Amino acid sequence: MHEVYRRHAALVFSLCMASLRHRQDAEDATQQVFTRAWRSRETYDVSRPTGAWLTGITRRVVADTLSARERQRQNAEATANELVRQEASQPTDVVVDRLVVQQTLEQLEPPQDEILRLAYTNDLPLKSIAERLGMPLGTVKSHVHRGLARMRERLEVHDG
Repeated sequence: MHEVYRRHAALVFSLCMASLRHRQDAEDATQQVFTRAWRSRETYDVSRPTGAWLTGITRRVVADTLSARERQRQNAEATANELVRQEASQPTDVVVDRLVVQQTLEQLEPPQDEILRLAYTNDLPLKSIAERLGMPLGTVKSHVHRGLARMRERLEVHDG
């Protein structure tokens, strides 16, 4: 696997970067591609080029990431609409705070936004999130750390 990674990581990363347009997301997607390749190594057909096999896996990882982005956008929109409906029954400051946090989550890139929603909205432990998304626990922790840092920056700008 080390040799496969050495030979094809640049190709996989460039495909991820071209589609996702965010370096950290492309790095994470590249890691997911090689993780999936390792897990599905029994399906590899030696008569096919390794690059073609990895390209197929890359397309699926990118499609999954883009689908997750769209689902999260729709969920954020639905949540924002629900918050607006609740506005009449709650103080304005609470509604505004919720909308600001929701919009800040919306601005995060996948999979950080999904991971933070699972962690804080669904109250899932990071280990469960890692298993659910098929990611290493360390990657999930990194996403939480970077996502919270981005949210903090954006919320501080809003606060100021």
